[in-house]
Amino acid sequence: MEERSAWRLEGKGRPLTVHTLNELLLVCSLVLLVAVAAVRISSRSGLPSLLIYLGIGIAIGQDGIGNVVFDNAELTQVIGYAALVVILAEGGLGTKWKQIKPALPAAIVLSLVGVAISVGVTAAGAHYLVGLDWRQALLIGAVVSSTDAAAVFSVLRKVPLPARITGVLEAESGFNDAPVVILVVAFASVGPVDQWYVLLGKIALELAIGVAIGLSVGFMGAYGLRHVALPASGLYPIAVMAIAVTAYAAGAMAHGSGFLAVYLAAMVLGNAKLPHWPATRGFADGLGWIAQIGMFVLLGLLVTPHELAQDFWPAVVIGLVLTMVARPLEVFVSLLPFRLPWQEQALMSWAGLRGAVPIILATIPMVTGIEGSDRVFNIVFVLVVVYTLVQGPTLPWLARKLELGAGDEGAADLGIESAPLEKLRGHLLSFAIPDASRMHGVEVSELRLPPGASVTLVVRDAKSFVPLPSTVLRRGDELLVVATDPVRDAAEARLRAVARGGKLAGWLGTGSNGA
Repeated sequence: MEERSAWRLEGKGRPLTVHTLNELLLVCSLVLLVAVAAVRISSRSGLPSLLIYLGIGIAIGQDGIGNVVFDNAELTQVIGYAALVVILAEGGLGTKWKQIKPALPAAIVLSLVGVAISVGVTAAGAHYLVGLDWRQALLIGAVVSSTDAAAVFSVLRKVPLPARITGVLEAESGFNDAPVVILVVAFASVGPVDQWYVLLGKIALELAIGVAIGLSVGFMGAYGLRHVALPASGLYPIAVMAIAVTAYAAGAMAHGSGFLAVYLAAMVLGNAKLPHWPATRGFADGLGWIAQIGMFVLLGLLVTPHELAQDFWPAVVIGLVLTMVARPLEVFVSLLPFRLPWQEQALMSWAGLRGAVPIILATIPMVTGIEGSDRVFNIVFVLVVVYTLVQGPTLPWLARKLELGAGDEGAADLGIESAPLEKLRGHLLSFAIPDASRMHGVEVSELRLPPGASVTLVVRDAKSFVPLPSTVLRRGDELLVVATDPVRDAAEARLRAVARGGKLAGWLGTGSNGA
C-alpha cells in the first residue's frame, strides 16, 4: 500500500529518497521546526522572515548541503497560489475596518494608478538599462509591482506608525495583487499581448467581480456564524477559513479576481465580531505562518544559486529603478490629490517591500514557456532578496528619523472572546486585562456597562470570585461578562473604550465605541 511508495528527489551527489509516508512526514516536520526556530533570529535581527525561509530552501537545494534538485515550476505555482490565499485571508482577518476606512481611497488609487506607473517605469529601465526585450521587461515590471504586507509589518512591528500610514500600506498590499496578477498572466501568454484598453477592461471587470463576490460571501458567512451556534468552539476557526477560501474559489470560477475576493471576504469576517474570535485569529495566524514557511522553502528549492551570479547586477540595476524612481513616483502621483505630508510619502515610498507575491508570480512565465523566463525568475529572486536586505533593517530607522512614530497609544486592545449562549439568547464575553491597560484601577461600577450586561466573575491569582460594584480591577485579572443579544456589541465597545481611555472614556475624548 502507501508504505511501499517512495518519494525521490534527485540530487547532484547522493539522492534523497523518502520510502514511506512516515519518513516524508519526519522530513517535513524537521524543516518546519527549523523554520519556526528561525523566527527567533528574524525577530532579533529585524529582517523579514522570508529571507530566513528562503535561506533554508537554498540550503536544502542542489547547491546546498541537501543536494536536492527541484525544478517543478508548475507545482511551485500551484502551492504558491494556495499559500497566498491563506496569507491574504489571514491578512484580511487582521485588518481593522476603522483603521483602513479613512485610507481606502488613497490605497485604491495607489493600487491601480500606482501599479501602472510602476510597471511602465520599471519596464523602461529593464529595457533600456539592462537590455531585456520588451516582453521580459514588462513581465519584470508587472511582477515586482506588488507589495507585501507581511514583509513590511514584520520589520515595523517595533515602530508603531500612525493609522493613516499603516492603513494605506496594508490596504495597498491587499488590493494590488489583483491587477498585477492580471497583467502578469497577460504578458506571459503565448502570442501577442492584448491592447492596453483591452487589458484595462479585463482588469476592471475582474476587480468588479472579485469585489462583489468577496463582499457577498463575507457578509453571508458572518451572518451565518453569528446566528448559528456550532457544537464545538474549535469549529469556528475552521469555518471562517473555509468561508474565506470559498470566496477565492467562487471569484476565480466566475473569472474574477479570486485574490481580491478572499481578502475582502476575510476583512468582512474579521470585523464582524464573530464568536470565539481570539481563537479564530490565532488559528489563522498559525496557518499563515505555515503557508509562508512552506512557500518560501519551496521557492528556495526552486532557485539554482550558481545561475544567479550572471543576473545579480541586472537585478540590482532594475531594483534601483524600482526603488529610487518608480516607487517614489507612483506614491507622489497617486497620493497627490490627498495632500499627505512629504514625510509620510517618503516612508511609503521606502516601505514598498517585495516578498512572496513577486517570486510566485515569476513562476507564471516559466509555466507558460515564455522565452527567457528562467532569467526573469532569477532577476526577480535576486531583486527581492537584495532590496529586502537593504530596506528591511532601515525602515524602523527611517520612521524614527521622519518622526512618524504613533507614540504611546496607552493600553493595548482587549482580546475579547465571545461565546454565544443560544438558548439563553445571550453572549459570554471573556478577556484578560493587559499590563498596559487603563482598565487597571477602575471599579466594576465605573465600567458603566449598558443595562443587560454585567461582570459575573473575576479570576485573580488563580482564584475566582463574584465581584462587587466597588471591586477594583487589576492588571492580569480575567473577567467574565454576560450580555444579552441586543447589548452585546455595546458592551464589548464599552469595555474596549475603558481599556483605552480609563474610567472617563467617553468624556475625555475616547469614544464609548472604543474608537
